[in-house]
Amino acid sequence: MLPEGILELHRISIADPASSKKRILEQAARLLAGNGAELEAEPVFERLLERERLGSTGLAGGVALPHARMPGISETHGAFLRLDQPVDFDALDGKPVDLVFALLVPEEATDEHLQLLSTLARMFNDDELCQRLREADPEEALAILSGRSTTHAA
Repeated sequence: MLPEGILELHRISIADPASSKKRILEQAARLLAGNGAELEAEPVFERLLERERLGSTGLAGGVALPHARMPGISETHGAFLRLDQPVDFDALDGKPVDLVFALLVPEEATDEHLQLLSTLARMFNDDELCQRLREADPEEALAILSGRSTTHAA
């Protein structure tokens, strides 16, 4: 599961109303910027959008993993959105997305970035985990993604 501290409760949005790929990235940027003085949402959004222009981060099975490297940050940040309605995200399987995990890593964290993306892709490839996330409240989603859930072995 995810390393400690990457995802926090205030970076989880359940039944999020975002209704387009752009709105999803804007909301992900707001969540990633969070309460910290370290980040502002607009530059985070620009980084996520810049990465998305290189190719869609929409996977299969209703999942997207938008991600970017960000100068000036020292820690990795994650945000989770479960959309109120599935949205076209140019996913690999052509199906709409309803689970979004956004990742922001320090600019120099190349290996960490790739390892986390690999971990996230494996996690979200688990149909049971995805189904549990589709039914979870924010606290349960945090527990599932952090590997602290008692109802599923990691």
